[in-house]
Amino acid sequence: MSATPTDTTGTATATDPVLASERAHLALADDCLTEMRTAATAVVDAGVDAWASERLGAARAERLRSLAADPGVPAFFGRTDAGTDAGAPDGTAETFHIGRRHVRDSTGSPVVIDWRAPMSRPFYRASTADPQGLVRRRRFGFSGGELTSYEDELLGAGGEGDGTLLRADTSSRVLLQEIERPRSGPMRDIVATIQPEQDEIVRAPLAESVCVQGAPGTGKTAVGLHRAAYLLYTHGGQLARTGVLVVGPNRAFLRYIEQVLPTLGEVDVDQTTVAELTGRVPVRAQDAPEVAVLKGDARMAQVLERALWGAIAKPADDVMVPLAGRRYRVPVERLKRYVDDLRRRGRVADDQQRLHYAAGRERLAMLLAGDARRQKEEAGGSPPDGEVRRAARSPEVRAFCDAVWPARDPAGLVAELLGDPAVLARAARGVLTEEEQALLHRPAPRSVRTAPWTAADAVLVDEVTGLLERTAGYGHVVVDEAQDLSPLQCRAVARRLAAGSLTVLGDLAQATSPWSPADWAPTLAGLGRPGTAVRPLTRGYRVPGEVLDYANRLLPAIAPGLTAATAVRRDPGALTVRPVTDLAGPLAGVVADLAAGPGSIGVVCTDAAVPDVERMLGDAGLPAAVLTDDGAPAARIAVVPATLAKGLEFDAVVVADPAAIVAAEPRGLSRLYVVLTRAVSTLVVLHRGDLPALLAG
Repeated sequence: MSATPTDTTGTATATDPVLASERAHLALADDCLTEMRTAATAVVDAGVDAWASERLGAARAERLRSLAADPGVPAFFGRTDAGTDAGAPDGTAETFHIGRRHVRDSTGSPVVIDWRAPMSRPFYRASTADPQGLVRRRRFGFSGGELTSYEDELLGAGGEGDGTLLRADTSSRVLLQEIERPRSGPMRDIVATIQPEQDEIVRAPLAESVCVQGAPGTGKTAVGLHRAAYLLYTHGGQLARTGVLVVGPNRAFLRYIEQVLPTLGEVDVDQTTVAELTGRVPVRAQDAPEVAVLKGDARMAQVLERALWGAIAKPADDVMVPLAGRRYRVPVERLKRYVDDLRRRGRVADDQQRLHYAAGRERLAMLLAGDARRQKEEAGGSPPDGEVRRAARSPEVRAFCDAVWPARDPAGLVAELLGDPAVLARAARGVLTEEEQALLHRPAPRSVRTAPWTAADAVLVDEVTGLLERTAGYGHVVVDEAQDLSPLQCRAVARRLAAGSLTVLGDLAQATSPWSPADWAPTLAGLGRPGTAVRPLTRGYRVPGEVLDYANRLLPAIAPGLTAATAVRRDPGALTVRPVTDLAGPLAGVVADLAAGPGSIGVVCTDAAVPDVERMLGDAGLPAAVLTDDGAPAARIAVVPATLAKGLEFDAVVVADPAAIVAAEPRGLSRLYVVLTRAVSTLVVLHRGDLPALLAG
């Protein structure tokens, strides 16, 4: 690997002609981007009609958002030089600067190539074994938006680049500087540091669903988000119609990742949590753990389906249908056949072919009106379509449907099922034991609106809603921390997927929910994509080797057989394990020392200990904010409940009382594994009691 001349600070010398040339190109790119924003602002409304004006305004606003300037984000981060065999007629290399978005000059010539474009692929994939037409790959170092250094990797004959841009033994200085840059605020994109194995996932075809088993620090969340950005760029027309959805574990996590896609120029992506996705009733209560586990069981889907479709009654008498001034008798035998045929269509296994309950009720009304129409046509009449539709809405037909195929409210059905033992017994016969049925029972509420709904109840209500009517689906769904989804939560996500594809992100070693499986097969089946290939990411870029090795000691207990992650960088001072008799003084001292340096600090403890930890830091004059499910705190020092730590990263992490974290929940060791792997640079473990046996050695 060949690097630019450097001074004692590690940045390129001011007289370096290559650096001067690249700075000039950066200035050109900034000027061109400004011109592109000016041109987008100047788009004039032709005033054809209100709808066209509204669409033009929306398109212009979206274009301006995608071109928005970020002073701290340079226009490009890399460059590729193709050899003369790539088509340069004068024998010179053909160069492309690679950046977060396409930038062109006033003539339309490219100044910066979007990282997602096909011609950018060699930047991430080329090696000496397969240079893909390149002779050089150049990476740039920046500070505050200013280009300060560059680093060349020669890929032609005799070159040193092997395509693995970061390795444990020999690593790119520019890449490591980017990864180790102090972190504050939301998660950053990784377009400048995407590795070949990550790029393969990012550029997977739209039709292909992917499951990423990613160890801590391997960038699985970033890979999933960058895949969404890549698909939106490559299949913009299709996904503009069907949309892209990102599902995260909690609102704090979404707040942490919310700027990644806009930074990449993609602003029209829905981001939500499973709780928000299924939030059809107000959650006011909490289930006992064993009740929540049962409500999330896949068998509950069968119970709910039985409760809904089992309420359909057999017709007991003929019905007189009014049509065009006369009444036509529909005999009971034909009515039974209509109902049976529709009910069978509602119970088919294929979701795409299944008739939803509400549509079945409407179809039944139209069948009765159509029967009357045929009778009138046989008598020589020709009733118009409007008359037939009015017949389907007549009091006689509505009364019949209400008696035989009653309209149902999702929340009302769940409230009835849980509040009436007889209703539950009929729906759960042969599916749930009597003990399980008793576990689910609770007193019927005075009204559905004021019922003590729990988070698990909300998923049940969403399941019934999906049985009643078709749920709108997205063209692509990214679901993160998927290892913690219950079977019914998986079904809720699958309903939003429709015929689209899926990116599943997670780590079985970080599984902390009672539903967490030993492998990905049950989760992928529940998400409706049982044949999805599992792609492992085991090279850790964010977490120092000393920290990762320490956390990996827990793997034999929490995920036996899972391949342990390896780190590309090591730092002998990254890990400190310190016994203390009292937490307050040592905690304040450690946080004060860390606060003297750059970067973010996360103090992680049990949820119950959060008020005490916040008070300890406050008494020591250290301004700290508690991270809540509503979003990440603005303060540089965050007090983090252990249950919200998943998916987040901090430059420095202080783990307060790990034994208490383990004891706080059934899968406490897995929770501790999550907590220990949140640090990008420094981890300090303060333990009052005995450490878990696997960590004590």
